[in-house]
Amino acid sequence: MKSKKVYTIDEIHNILGISKVSTYKLVNSNVFHYVKIGSLYRISKTSFDKWLENQGGNA
Repeated sequence: MKSKKVYTIDEIHNILGISKVSTYKLVNSNVFHYVKIGSLYRISKTSFDKWLENQGGNA
């Protein structure tokens, strides 16, 4: 099975445990790479995972 390259908004929403509105705001803040295909967002797994690791705390 191929390894996952992107996350969806729902996956980011579930990973972070934040509202969908907050998820969209975070994605649109350009802190990690994403592409928008029509109305769908696809977030780079590598970019998101690096960003999350650099957030500190107990995450």
